[in-house]
Amino acid sequence: MNIIEKLKWRYATKKFDNNLYINKEKLNILKEAFNLTATSFGLQPIKLVIVRDKVLQASLVEHSMNQAQVEQASHVLVFCIETNINEDYIETYFKRVKSIRNTPDEILQPFKDYILDDFKDKPIKNIKDWAINQAYLAMGNLLTVCAIEDIDACPMEGFDPEKYNELLQLKKRRLHSVLVMPIGYRAKDDMFADFKKVRKNVSESVYEL
Repeated sequence: MNIIEKLKWRYATKKFDNNLYINKEKLNILKEAFNLTATSFGLQPIKLVIVRDKVLQASLVEHSMNQAQVEQASHVLVFCIETNINEDYIETYFKRVKSIRNTPDEILQPFKDYILDDFKDKPIKNIKDWAINQAYLAMGNLLTVCAIEDIDACPMEGFDPEKYNELLQLKKRRLHSVLVMPIGYRAKDDMFADFKKVRKNVSESVYEL
């Protein structure tokens, strides 16, 4: 596998073949990859909602700037942030660290105190913006994993988060939708599949010191 060739192969799919579906094995790879995404402090303030109900997918189209991919796709990935990132949330994280690594309290405590103090003084908007940044990290990660697994994807910012929250009943789970990514397999007649990528030369986008 040549990762560069895979990244050249991927594109923001404009038309999916609605007769093709991602199998359970590949879906599990995406779930694991999402869960392994790097996040700030390791706090994972994000969750992935996977929509596979076709009726529900169809109902989301009008709240996605009428982008038909949302209905055509095998699945729709909705990247969400936690809306209740507080002291209890942070304490739960450190209990997980303790459980998995058995790290001594004298090592964990200074780091825990630092994070608790840092978040205590942060305005809610700043915490929300911080969490949103982690969702973008996760989407970037899954875009690459999809390319490696020959899964087509279309990252989207153009949707109505509040309508998604309502239709997917996210508020009762203390979640807020941030990004959307239909996934599946490109239709044979999607003309965008053969378009050459428009990118700067590497020398223009990378600066070495």
